[in-house]
Amino acid sequence: MGLLSTILTLPVAPVRGVIWLGELIQDQVDQQLHDPATMRRELEEIDAAAAAGQLSEEERKQAQQAVLDRMTGRQA
Repeated sequence: MGLLSTILTLPVAPVRGVIWLGELIQDQVDQQLHDPATMRRELEEIDAAAAAGQLSEEERKQAQQAVLDRMTGRQA
C-alpha cells in the first residue's frame, strides 16, 4: 500500500514542497523579527538617528514603542 499511496500522491509533491518552504521562511522571519539582539540594535539606531537630528522626539518615541510592542507581542 505504501508504494501505491506514494504513486498517487506524487502529483501533489511540489505543493507540499512549496508549503514546507513557506513554513521554513516564516520560521526564519519570526526568529529574526523577535531576536533580542536585533531589537537592541534597532533601538540603538533609533537613538543614534534622534541624536543626529534625523528624528523628532515624537518620531523617536513612536519608533521605540513599535520595537517594544513587537518585543512584548502587543499589536498596535
